[in-house]
Amino acid sequence: MRRGTAYVTLLLFAALAPRAVAAGPALVIELSNNKVLHAEEADTPWYPASLTKIMTAYLVFEALKAGKLKLDSKIPCSVVANAQPPSKIGVAVGNELTVNVALNALIIKSANDAAVMLAEAIAGSEPAFVAQMNATAKRLGMERTSFVNPNGLPAPNQVTTARDLAKLARAVLTDFPEYEYLWAKPEMRLGKQRMVTHNGLLRSFEGADGMKTGFTCDSGFNVVATATRDNRRIIAVVLGDHSSGERNVRAASLLEYGFQQQGWKQLFNSTTIDNMPLASLSPVKSVRTNVTSWGCNERKARSAKAGAGKKRTAAKAAKKKPAAEAAEKPAPVTVDVVPDAGGEPATVELRGTMPPPAAASFQQQ
Repeated sequence: MRRGTAYVTLLLFAALAPRAVAAGPALVIELSNNKVLHAEEADTPWYPASLTKIMTAYLVFEALKAGKLKLDSKIPCSVVANAQPPSKIGVAVGNELTVNVALNALIIKSANDAAVMLAEAIAGSEPAFVAQMNATAKRLGMERTSFVNPNGLPAPNQVTTARDLAKLARAVLTDFPEYEYLWAKPEMRLGKQRMVTHNGLLRSFEGADGMKTGFTCDSGFNVVATATRDNRRIIAVVLGDHSSGERNVRAASLLEYGFQQQGWKQLFNSTTIDNMPLASLSPVKSVRTNVTSWGCNERKARSAKAGAGKKRTAAKAAKKKPAAEAAEKPAPVTVDVVPDAGGEPATVELRGTMPPPAAASFQQQ
């Protein structure tokens, strides 16, 4: 099955889903000309989660370019780095990694300990590195971004916007093309460990070649995704989806729409991420109560557990029924559609003023 447009698939999603899922901000731009192809609440403050690590990587690339570090330089793990919660690779205090391995772990594994190790190697301490992050954000025109740590762990004052993340992604790709391969790697190995990227689009969307995902309960499921077809590179920023499957379907749909916008369709479009009018400032939002993830919504978790218990009870009762009675019932009819990560149909709700993106399939692999 081709991984491009699959309009019938999304129609099935829309028909079968019990309700439309309201998602967070989104933005689609073309890298070559910075044109905005689609925008939804692009200036709404949002928690970046591990998308923060894109900025951390950018500063590592700068340090490599300046000669402050080399890819084979060894950096130690401090007590602070070792104390970071998962996702992490679990380096012991005093042990070392090369910058190359730490960078791979930062981008592919989204390792929080590797982020702090790199930050300390560059700036001497985490606070000093955060100051560099904020100074760089200001230089790149990220007007509504504030960093508190180098890895994206929950912090009330660590916020960004879809527009700011698009500007950051643009800077990474244009300033450091020599490191593009890192964003496209689907996995890495560290000793006997095999670490796989959370960016499922790399395996499922035609032309996908980066970048980074992020998740916390308050931010929901975020992604900055890039794809290239016919020498055109599209960047899509998706924030605040309620599951990884919804995030992937929405990002794929937006990327597909971006590739369809060319020629006469963009003849009169002069809006770029730099000149698009800045929306009024609004409070940062949290989607904790809607996120489908254990530990984020206890009521949902209890309901899911209770539902699973009822299913097990019903299954046991069904086994006790006579075979003849079971034979009288007709076999159920099933319809196969492309599922999301949770196995349920997914829909994409787009609220931007621009035309909604064409539907795109997302194949789980």
